[in-house]
Amino acid sequence: MISLLIGALCLGLYWFFQRQDRRMLRNGVLLLAGVAFSLVGVVELLWHLLGEVEATAWVTGYTSPLALAVLAGLVVLPVGFIALVVFLLINGVTMLRREGRSPANLLSLVVGVALLLAPVVFIWLFISDTAVGVSLAVLVFFGLGYLSACFVVILVYAWVYGRAAAKQVPQAIIILGAQIIEGQVPPLLRSRLDKAIGVYRQTVEAGHPAPLMIPSGGQGPDESRPEGEAMAEYLQSQGIPAEDVVAEMQAVNTEQNLKFSVALQQETERTGPAVIVTNNYHALRAALLARRLKLDAEAVGAKTAFYYVPSAFLREYIAVMVGHKILHAVLFAPFLLLAAGIFGLWVLYDT
Repeated sequence: MISLLIGALCLGLYWFFQRQDRRMLRNGVLLLAGVAFSLVGVVELLWHLLGEVEATAWVTGYTSPLALAVLAGLVVLPVGFIALVVFLLINGVTMLRREGRSPANLLSLVVGVALLLAPVVFIWLFISDTAVGVSLAVLVFFGLGYLSACFVVILVYAWVYGRAAAKQVPQAIIILGAQIIEGQVPPLLRSRLDKAIGVYRQTVEAGHPAPLMIPSGGQGPDESRPEGEAMAEYLQSQGIPAEDVVAEMQAVNTEQNLKFSVALQQETERTGPAVIVTNNYHALRAALLARRLKLDAEAVGAKTAFYYVPSAFLREYIAVMVGHKILHAVLFAPFLLLAAGIFGLWVLYDT
């Protein structure tokens, strides 16, 4: 019953905080904790019920629900780990074939190889029978565990966030730029623009004033013109009135996209809530950044080709972790102290 109560408390806090502001990662932590404790509570409740009626002999033969959980983990975790590694390796090869050889496109392949080598490195360090080796093995174990937990939180909450529509009626729609090819918008960027057009038309059809469309993006070294200019041209070709389109053509990253676009919105005196349009894998980070910048803006995501999502989301995961590096350093500090303590005790014992 305690697990069910904790689960209900976490889910209640999640409901409260996400109604206050969906753009917080703690919502994802509360959601996962609530689901996990609730599942454990349900298993415990069923265990006691089955134990009382003695439904099956094999169930009552185990000492506790914990034994079943451990047994399930011993089977599920290795299988899931192997499946993840295989998926990342296959996806990495697919990215190289379809998108070319670039550091960003190599990411899923690199992570797949790293995960494949991680157990080998851990075992090698652990059996080294040295203070440094065992301490590093402990650090690798808890480090991978911590990074994996953070990855699951970000992945699940990114999916949950992306499924919900923006609550406010937008006065502006900010479309985040991406690389253009030969001066034209490629499919990835076109999906963002089409999503923004859909939001624009839904707003107008609902009887609200037409929002200001702000395609945002500067000119990269390998681009023939600013992304914002090409995006604005596409919007007008799809029937968006020219007076409702103002291109932002200086930004070189997401933070500048948001800052410069909001400045343009204020210059046109169309103040009020904004909706940020990007691809689905990027929506959560854009929303987190908007909250940090204290902008009245939610983010929505356009669909992305499935093969492209793993590498793209890995980049988002790294960016989110780096964006909260001080917090993660504090949270990971106990594991560093544990490894240092093991090293100290080992040296003390040997002497």
